Amino acid sequence: MTPARCAWAGADPLMVAYHDAEWGVPCADERRLFEFLILETAQAGLSWRTILQRRDGYRRAFAGFDAAQVAAFGETDRARLLSDTSIIRNRLKIEAAIQNARQVLQIQQAFGGFARYLWRFVDGHPRVGRWASAPLVPTTTAESMALSADLRRRGFRFVGPTICYAYMQAMGLVNDHERDCFRCTTVPPPVLP
Repeated sequence: MTPARCAWAGADPLMVAYHDAEWGVPCADERRLFEFLILETAQAGLSWRTILQRRDGYRRAFAGFDAAQVAAFGETDRARLLSDTSIIRNRLKIEAAIQNARQVLQIQQAFGGFARYLWRFVDGHPRVGRWASAPLVPTTTAESMALSADLRRRGFRFVGPTICYAYMQAMGLVNDHERDCFRCTTVPPPVLP
């Protein structure tokens, strides 16, 4: 018997695998947090499936999501990324990924980790929505607006409240699995720094 899932996962094997294993699982891993910052930025205006299909390309293009390496990217790297068909070749999104890598390094230094910084916006505990259906799930919250404002103040780009909320959902700062979804109650608790 197929378990009940959030409607957005649909029947696409790529989306189902992402939903079942990754989305909403509390994350404190610095590399993974940076990975999803890049991917959520790239997703702006596109479908999440499009980004998942290009995830391996992003991994190769962005140095395995090593923030220090991406922060050091120069003009040669920018030109390489703009010609790389395995990623979304949008100049503004590529520039944002490099700029955001630099800002992540500053936050890591100031807070002892990007995870420590992020989890402060939910007081170290995932917010649980328990929504009846996808249309009821908000696209922004007070927490995502606060995160967005703080990131922008620190020089991040492509981090509006909606992108920040999607990021918070993906990284498990928010558990927005629908009430009837089997993952709503089976997401593991966070292991935070």
